[in-house]
Amino acid sequence: MDTLPIYVLSVTVAASSLYVAHRLYAHRHLLRPFLTFALANFVHPISENGLKQQDALENFYKIQARIYDITRTWLLHGREDMLILVAAQLKYQAGPTPNGRKPIWIDIGGGTGWNIEAMAQYLDVPTFFEKVYLVDLSPSLLAVARDRFERLGWTNVQIVCQDALDFCLTYKDQADLITLSYSLSMLPNFNAMIDAFADSLSESGVLAVVDFYVQSRIDTQGRNFTGGVMNRHVNWLGRTFWRTWFELDRISLEGARRDYLEYRFGTLKCLNQRNHIFGTRIPVAIPYYIFLGRLPSSSAFHDNLKRTDAACTGAPHFNSQVDADICDSPIGAFNGQSKVYQAARENLTRGVPLPSTFYQNTQYRIHYDEQLPKHTQFGKEFIYAFTWEDSECDRRLLTISPDDVVLCLTSAGDNLLDYLQACSPRRVHAVDLNPNQTHLLELKVASYQALSYMEFWALFGEGHCSGFRNQLLDKISPFLSSQALQFWLDKPTMFTSRSGLYSHGGSGVALKLVKFILYASGLSGATQRLCRVRSVSEQWQQWLRLRRVLLSRTLHWFFVNSDFLWRAAGVPVAQAKLISDDYMLRQGPQKTPIGANEGVWEYISDTLDPVARNTLLSEDNFYYLLVLNGRYTERCKPPYLSQSAFQKLSRPGAFDGLSMHTDEVCEVIERMRPGSLTLVVIMDSMDWFDPQGSEAAYQTKMIHRGLKPGGRVFLRSAALKPWYIAEFEKVGFLARRVGVRTPGSCIDRYLTLRGVNMYASAWIITKTAGGDGNGRDRPALA
Repeated sequence: MDTLPIYVLSVTVAASSLYVAHRLYAHRHLLRPFLTFALANFVHPISENGLKQQDALENFYKIQARIYDITRTWLLHGREDMLILVAAQLKYQAGPTPNGRKPIWIDIGGGTGWNIEAMAQYLDVPTFFEKVYLVDLSPSLLAVARDRFERLGWTNVQIVCQDALDFCLTYKDQADLITLSYSLSMLPNFNAMIDAFADSLSESGVLAVVDFYVQSRIDTQGRNFTGGVMNRHVNWLGRTFWRTWFELDRISLEGARRDYLEYRFGTLKCLNQRNHIFGTRIPVAIPYYIFLGRLPSSSAFHDNLKRTDAACTGAPHFNSQVDADICDSPIGAFNGQSKVYQAARENLTRGVPLPSTFYQNTQYRIHYDEQLPKHTQFGKEFIYAFTWEDSECDRRLLTISPDDVVLCLTSAGDNLLDYLQACSPRRVHAVDLNPNQTHLLELKVASYQALSYMEFWALFGEGHCSGFRNQLLDKISPFLSSQALQFWLDKPTMFTSRSGLYSHGGSGVALKLVKFILYASGLSGATQRLCRVRSVSEQWQQWLRLRRVLLSRTLHWFFVNSDFLWRAAGVPVAQAKLISDDYMLRQGPQKTPIGANEGVWEYISDTLDPVARNTLLSEDNFYYLLVLNGRYTERCKPPYLSQSAFQKLSRPGAFDGLSMHTDEVCEVIERMRPGSLTLVVIMDSMDWFDPQGSEAAYQTKMIHRGLKPGGRVFLRSAALKPWYIAEFEKVGFLARRVGVRTPGSCIDRYLTLRGVNMYASAWIITKTAGGDGNGRDRPALA
């Protein structure tokens, strides 16, 4: 028995050795190139004293010029991504340049011309570009490039062996694209070089950079124009190791290069990535970034600023203050001004570019400071992958019209997309404190504009797309903010994993738990049958099998006493207490078997049983179908996923009335012109407030301020009459309960075929002509 572990270890080592030998043999053709690479980098380094820049580079590259492309595929990650992003942006800007010619591309430090040939996968380089200049200092690398383009027969590529600064200073035309692929970190006099790029770029041109970097979070603390700080921090070990390593080859990783780049150009896209060599997750993975920038001074950006500021504040016309004289005014209080205006004024006064949201192609996403703790508290997760509230019920109760200005909580965005496709309100303000919820809404809006219906359905109907990453870069990226693109580039497995989009987020945790419980109980088959049955009676029989497990007392006790599960399902403790308090009020002084928690069990029963008894999941109740099935079906899906909705929302200008705010409701309303809103939809969010706190009173006052007389608030609650209704009435609202859930019935069944039945009551609260928001009466307004 003592020899067994040794025997097992020996067999394991032998098997591993055979596998490694097999892999090495399969790639034996790479042995010589990588030995040459090792010789050039470790034995014969570039940093020889006394050599000029060109001599040093040539001394480094001449022995590896012919194997350069083979060895750099694993070291220089991000080049393909940069080219895809650039191609997508140029296609978005499709058409001739302002002077009527085809675009001109300058590839700085292009070496062997790999970038230019690789671009042909995304653009037809010989016909798309009028000229392509490949500028490099190494004759050996450029010799490879000449051979490449002679083989390809591309006549519009001009190879220039010259210092990049000298080339840009003598270049007379305006370039529409300048790219630097791992060359900015090798350029001396980088400040002058970046200035030269700005002088050489056309007004609508794009500068694209991919390069190594090492920076800490301190370097970008307090900045709002860098365009994305997610993943930007590199730990001390990584900073020290990679800076020292690359200095041996005259590659400078000081943060000043990237800082000056972001200072001279407005950020269109900014991504912080890691190259995990050979796919390993080593702690010192090579950090690299991708940057797409625009010239920061452009009349188009100032027009966008005025338009966005007017949309945020509800102003009837553009704010004439946002002009050239903006820099002459001191920074002070900005009462009545949007955060868009405030950020622009602050940046222009300081002489730095506007925040990245000003340079994005679409102006739906409103600027927010992503470094604030109120946003970073959510990490990289959203809570809701889909919305529980029935948007059709909302529309019928509220009769939303094209004249309405609606403020709605974002959640997963499903409801407000339905408002836009069915009612076309004049403006919709989507508000959520969690940036990731708005990243999800951004992705949906961008997908309407960038994808076909079948591609759109794969993402949000099936929740699965194996090619999501390429689709994101190649088609969707021009319609996303820099922050949203970084988020989704970090999260491709949400769509590529077997479980799909709807198993992620806080709500996804709850769904996974339900599926696990049913699987462990041997009820997976019954679950699938429940999703396929065509009659309510058969559905009820299948539900009774599941009910014995899902509503068992043991499971109920575990769920109710788990704060984690409440949070995962998006139900705060305060809301759970509303449910318990309602139950205890109905029961009176008599004792119950498990105290107040009995109320939660009864609430869940009153939610699920009527759904199974009165609505057909496979045909018209896509909410619960998604929970059990993990995806929607063609027969049963939300309105925003229909082909008719896609046809309407994929038209140009379909989202011109949409503003996405990453903030609190009160913060958004406070900066609006009073009386700008006609509808406020706050879902069940006020259930989250502490009855002993001041948040509810303050929010009701702010909503009163934002609504015009006759404007309405629509909310749902887990309580039959929530305590905060009194707060609305205090400030001059008239509250009317428009739905109440009774045992055995669905609260909203009478309005739609569905019955979400998740809440105990629904309310429409109307701002009356009297009352000034402080509980005092005032004369009626005309």
